[in-house]
Amino acid sequence: MKILFISLGCDKNLVDSEKMIGMLVEKGYSITDDEEEADAVVVNTCCFINDAKEESINTLLEMAELRKNGSIKALVAAGCLAQRYKDEIQKEIPEVDAVIGTTAADAVIEALERALSGEGGRYLYDINRMPDFGGRRIVTTGGHYAYLKIAEGCDKRCTYCIIPKVRGSYRSIPMEELIKEAQTLAEQGVRELILVAQETTVYGVDIYGRKALSELLHKLCEIEGLHWIRLLYCYPEEITDELINTIKNEKKICSYLDIPIQHASDRILKLMGRRTDKKELTEIVAKLRREIPDICLRTTLITGFPSETDEEHEELMAFVDEMEFDRLGVFTYSPEEDTPAALFDGQIDEQVKQKRQSELMELQQEIAFDNAEKMTGRTLEVMIEGSIPEDNVYVARCYKDAPNVDGLVFVKSDRELMTGDFASVRITGSYEYDLMGDITDEFTE
Repeated sequence: MKILFISLGCDKNLVDSEKMIGMLVEKGYSITDDEEEADAVVVNTCCFINDAKEESINTLLEMAELRKNGSIKALVAAGCLAQRYKDEIQKEIPEVDAVIGTTAADAVIEALERALSGEGGRYLYDINRMPDFGGRRIVTTGGHYAYLKIAEGCDKRCTYCIIPKVRGSYRSIPMEELIKEAQTLAEQGVRELILVAQETTVYGVDIYGRKALSELLHKLCEIEGLHWIRLLYCYPEEITDELINTIKNEKKICSYLDIPIQHASDRILKLMGRRTDKKELTEIVAKLRREIPDICLRTTLITGFPSETDEEHEELMAFVDEMEFDRLGVFTYSPEEDTPAALFDGQIDEQVKQKRQSELMELQQEIAFDNAEKMTGRTLEVMIEGSIPEDNVYVARCYKDAPNVDGLVFVKSDRELMTGDFASVRITGSYEYDLMGDITDEFTE
């Protein structure tokens, strides 16, 4: 029996998908990426913002056509969209045989088997339950890097965000489970481990009564085989001196932090339900750069939040110009049902949102291109991601580059390199966001 498994949305959702795939493989199912070969389809959906919701709905509709014409025998919807719109999905897309909520992802075997037998059903458990996936996980990122989800849910309750309602409250995964999972990943050849959660910085508070991220990092750094450890989704107000010192002193931890700030206007930040103001944001950025001079800072912004004025947009522009973030993404505000912000007065016209987004990205483009040019002459350690044989060039990433969201390093080398190898590269130039370089005489490992 062959299963087409489609994973949409964030890297945290991808971890759930890889664990569900592991359960399916252990049960004897085969996984295919060819819909013409598939006997059944599982779609792990997302509904974080409107674009993600549309992608999930369109994917389900596309797969529903296969179910309708008999090409597949069962269609299962899992993940955030399935949790949030369980009634609507089965009413509007009757070809969906089973719906699996976010905390019931470990019910994928039962849901699929019942769907194949014609029974279908819903699997919607307590929103604060933790799924128990058991053993095997199939890494789908190529094998040389993998995400380690250290917690589920969120307690921040920002006014624009639906995550607490579809993922539940913040629940840390016990440290011993994470260490065991990371050791298994390293034994399978994973060289870069990327820590993710809705917020990584408060890891441990709920089960240990303290922030335990630094302790977890120290233990992960002891695992043989892991070469890079990268941190994503660190809320700025939760970054402690202990965490800064850990990043600074542990050689395996990349000097890279993803710190979502969302805005720089104190009024807008307060409306968003954020826990920082512009002064505090400026101070934490300055502190990080002072303590870790080579740190790469990535952030995300929301433009066009309800009642955002032209002056507040200009304030955000000035802040971006001043901070010179290494990496930056900008989302236009998306009003989500059942969130407070969707009911706020002063909803912004879509064209205005798009215009403000373009202005922010044009500004950031200048900053990013300048920063890339300044890398010329430096020697960096890179991880090989693949090759362009006809150009005798390898594609790589340096510590500044998280996969799929940041830049690349194009490396000239006559030496044969393998995906997952680390090498030392002298940067010879840049093109937009990407760097170019020549391999030096020695590998870094």
